[in-house]
Amino acid sequence: MKRSMTLTYEVGNGLYVNVTNKCPCSCTFCIRNNGDGAYGSDPLWLEHQPTAEEIIEDLKRRDLDKYSEVVFCGYGEPTCELETMLKAADYIKSVSSIKTRLNTNGLGNIINGRSIEQELKGRLDSVSVSLNAPTKEEYDAVTRPSFKDTDCFAAMFEFAKRVKEYVPEVMFTVVDVIGQDKIELSRQLAEKAGIKLRVREYISE
Repeated sequence: MKRSMTLTYEVGNGLYVNVTNKCPCSCTFCIRNNGDGAYGSDPLWLEHQPTAEEIIEDLKRRDLDKYSEVVFCGYGEPTCELETMLKAADYIKSVSSIKTRLNTNGLGNIINGRSIEQELKGRLDSVSVSLNAPTKEEYDAVTRPSFKDTDCFAAMFEFAKRVKEYVPEVMFTVVDVIGQDKIELSRQLAEKAGIKLRVREYISE
């Protein structure tokens, strides 16, 4: 495997897994617009779509127990390669008690053409869903999803509510650059769904 294939990388006390570069969105604030890596990592652009076996081999080289959690989050939407992610999660759970988290745009059901929430049970301890904006119009303007004939905002919101039945911790996130008014509206929307909101700092590189 060439060095440029960065399949896992460290952020703080967490280990992040770069499952895929595929993503159906083109968010205006996406970190991919600003460089090749994240939080000082090696380049996260992949030379080919890694197999589950490649990712697991990479994980085997890590001391998982030294990290606070393993996060499925890289330069793409992990649910675009759902089976690969699930196999990697199964491996992690088979060798360690470390917590696992998915950072997602919440469009996995559209991407995979089926409801995927139940498949995450026992494999993930938390799911972080990018809310991004408090209304459909603002969401579409910010995330620019490729599914033009689908209400992606509604699909994302429904996924977050349903996945609560199968995963212990679910949260919405917004990036602080949307402004305080929209953050507050997003918080109110999240509270109505019984989901907590985390405000993420915009990172340019």
